[in-house]
Amino acid sequence: MPDTPLQSDDARTATVPDASAGRRFDAVLAELFPQFSRSRLTTWIKAGEVLLDGAVPRPRDPVMGGERVELNVVLDTQTEAEPQDIPLSVLYEDDQVIVVDKPAGLVVHPGAGNPDGTLVNALLFRDASLATLPRAGIVHRLDKDTSGVMVVARTLEAHNALVEQLSARDVHRQYLAVVVGALVSGGTADAPIDRHPRDRLRMAVRDDGRDAVTHYRLRERFRAHTALECRLETGRTHQIRVHMAHLRHPILGDPMYGGALKLPKGASETTAGMLRGFRRQALHAETLEFRHPTNGEAIRCSAPLPDDMQALLKVLRADVAEHAESGRR
Repeated sequence: MPDTPLQSDDARTATVPDASAGRRFDAVLAELFPQFSRSRLTTWIKAGEVLLDGAVPRPRDPVMGGERVELNVVLDTQTEAEPQDIPLSVLYEDDQVIVVDKPAGLVVHPGAGNPDGTLVNALLFRDASLATLPRAGIVHRLDKDTSGVMVVARTLEAHNALVEQLSARDVHRQYLAVVVGALVSGGTADAPIDRHPRDRLRMAVRDDGRDAVTHYRLRERFRAHTALECRLETGRTHQIRVHMAHLRHPILGDPMYGGALKLPKGASETTAGMLRGFRRQALHAETLEFRHPTNGEAIRCSAPLPDDMQALLKVLRADVAEHAESGRR
């Protein structure tokens, strides 16, 4: 895929404010072009690809104020993934962001065992310019078998702004999870998470792990399971899955952290069949809210519950009703 030049003249030129007189050029440049990292801008300065009033400056040179800055650069390709025509369910889109409803089973990034057929490949087919962004604009991820809302940046400015919002915990991420066990109340899981000490594919609660906080509240109770609304305060890998397993209420169907199958006492064949056949974690990213990276307006997107989780909840509700009816006899 060819390198992509900066597209508009506005993105390549700027004027040094008079108030910046006497400051280092590299520091001022970082403020004039916040969509690029300071290290990247410094590399361009040293390569002679940034001009100050037509001359090549050094990063430490002081500015006078009023100079014209020009970026004569080409954005390097950041991914080698190929575009593929994979259908996407788009919940919101403008020139800065794309919000998609990722289906369960779709891997986000290409990697070992999944060289293509991923969300990245689908995004590149929709917008080839995403190849110039880190991770094709993806600022957070969902596990392969977790469905729901994801936001993708379409510009470096948007990417940086969304990463900052996530770091500042200003992005609202709400999930629906069906867990094993009939909980009686909600709560907060505040337990650090890091890589499992022996199994490198798994994460685990560890005293020396990274800060991880998940808030959860009851959405619906069943005889041997509970539907929870989970809100992420942090965004560690497998966070909700690890926290709920740590609380001994693993997510139903979770192949990595779920443990043994648990059936309600006296479950019907329909209920037992549904629970045995649900082979992915019953976890759905239902709502995502963030500030638009350029105008600051609140963007709130929700993804409908996928068919398999709707069917699961229907069967669990029917199990409750059947048990209540038999108890009245």
